[in-house]
Amino acid sequence: MPRQTHWIIGPGAIGRLLALRLVQHGQRVMLIGRRPLPGHQTLITPEGAASTLEVTTRTGPPQGFPDVVHLTTKAYAAEAAYAALAGHLPAHTPLVLWQNGFHSQPRLSARHPGPVLCATTTEGAYVEADDRVVHAGHGDTAIGCLDGGHTVLAESLAGLLSDAGLPTRAVSDIRQRLWQKLAVNAAINPLVARYRIRNGELRDARYRKEVEGIIAEVAEVMQAEGIAPPAATGLEGWRALVWKVVEATAANRASMLQDVLAGRPTEHEAILGPLVSAATCHGLATPQLEALLATMNGR
Repeated sequence: MPRQTHWIIGPGAIGRLLALRLVQHGQRVMLIGRRPLPGHQTLITPEGAASTLEVTTRTGPPQGFPDVVHLTTKAYAAEAAYAALAGHLPAHTPLVLWQNGFHSQPRLSARHPGPVLCATTTEGAYVEADDRVVHAGHGDTAIGCLDGGHTVLAESLAGLLSDAGLPTRAVSDIRQRLWQKLAVNAAINPLVARYRIRNGELRDARYRKEVEGIIAEVAEVMQAEGIAPPAATGLEGWRALVWKVVEATAANRASMLQDVLAGRPTEHEAILGPLVSAATCHGLATPQLEALLATMNGR
């Protein structure tokens, strides 16, 4: 792919990881946030290697036009960030949404006049300082359009990201993948944030029953939405998936827990809200999901 200009809106962990990997691959990158950041950013790889790279940072829309815009803000900030940017973009500009949950993606897909792709990733990263991001663990990324369209664009961007060191596949079922990730996040993230524990502690007897209850309600909603787990079927498929993720991330402090400990807003509404709304539409009772949402809203 020829050299392109990428605007990355939201210099959090994923935004900076994306920016620095693209810079390393020779792409032009503009990292845009709400406050000034150093123009030299250090990337620590999962293998412990450090690279300091120069990246252009701004606090508002720059001059010129991008070839691609990546929106990497938290889910609750995505629509406001897009609204501040939309007037500066040609109508045909591709927009890539990197949010968790399934809240802003349908709305922004409907609002943006150009192509909109959604991405879901298991890359692990965290910000260590204003000028330092740690790529904590290798993962995989899927990218695609909610209606299955724009396949050439998705394949082109997937190839670019893969070449930049972030293995990515273009997929036609990104909607299903977003719901699958949401289902897992709903059974893990709000609970570890509520109780201020690491993921692996959910296996303890005092939390396990609550996790199982959430999984059961999530499984009903997923069935009503026509979303199947990646392996096995029904409730057992969702149980196996959630506990597999808990086991694999046992030592992790989930991003939602980090947000709670730092006094920042969390993405609980983008994760729990769509499940509760879908349950209401399908006439399903989800008392545990509703109680958890209410608790997180009032924390």
